[in-house]
Amino acid sequence: MRQEEFSYFIEIIQQRIAALEQYLIKSSIPEQQALSALNDIKTNIQNLRLFQTEIQDNLELIKTLEAELLEQNETLVSERQVYHDLFKLAPNAYLVTNGEGIILEINYTGAALLNVLPSLLIGKSLMNFVAQQEHQFFLNKLKECLNEKSVQELEVSICPSGKQVFVALVLVKAGRETSGALGALQICLHDITKYKQSAVPEQISSLTAPIRIPNRLDGLRVLFVDDEADTRDLIAAVLMQHGVVVTTVATVAQALQQLERSRPDVIISDIRMPDEDGYTLIRHIKAIEAAKGWQIPTAAISAYLAEDRTKAIKAGFQAHLHKLAPPTELIAMVAQLANRV
Repeated sequence: MRQEEFSYFIEIIQQRIAALEQYLIKSSIPEQQALSALNDIKTNIQNLRLFQTEIQDNLELIKTLEAELLEQNETLVSERQVYHDLFKLAPNAYLVTNGEGIILEINYTGAALLNVLPSLLIGKSLMNFVAQQEHQFFLNKLKECLNEKSVQELEVSICPSGKQVFVALVLVKAGRETSGALGALQICLHDITKYKQSAVPEQISSLTAPIRIPNRLDGLRVLFVDDEADTRDLIAAVLMQHGVVVTTVATVAQALQQLERSRPDVIISDIRMPDEDGYTLIRHIKAIEAAKGWQIPTAAISAYLAEDRTKAIKAGFQAHLHKLAPPTELIAMVAQLANRV
């Protein structure tokens, strides 16, 4: 019932009470009994008025909450679009499939690697591009990855449309679609044919054994802090391709717990997080450095440019990177911070 209808209902009751009061005065009902009945009715009317006030207060609260939820939803939609653009424009080949290998999403680099237009790949099976003799192996691995929490590595032969077959290092992580749906597999493909060709025969005898791509970041330990799971998975996958050992956490509290256990070589943190943000984290890090005599290179990432960069550097971060920056810039930044250039 709307507020106006409720008020009208109260007025009707009051009119009928007034009429009833006149009736009781003129009737033969004992005066004491009539007054008692009228007082009970008036008390109930007062209770209804209080109830009306409570309803009005609750309606105002609901309107406020609706406005806040709408604002939060608009922010989430905007941020998800940023991550979706990052996925689409990334220079590495990324795609999302279900547990059966059906392609749900693919970026431009991934489509170029398979030599097919992105729009023609959606809904098609990734198995169409895997060597026939490896179909069952690859499908079994994809199903296993659905139950794994960490990024899994495997190796298969990929047959792009109209191009030469190449050996691919496949990084697979169970996660979500960019729409947020669960039960998807996030996959990164990397052509490692030239590394395989330079290996001795006994090293390439098995297609099931993952290999290490030579690079200058092997063993580097990075702590990455971001409240968005998709961003954590994406950046972790990029870093792991270059030999980085990545620990990902979602909150400042979890990051501080990790710092109690071990000292990373580099810390990367999102700036804008709920509850405690990146600026809170950098203050804690500076306090830990002062207490333990550490010097940990730290970098901030954000979806904003000038505002966050200037503030981040002043707060104590040594570097700042936009979330839409190419993975090559991320790797270059980490290498520079760790003095691995």
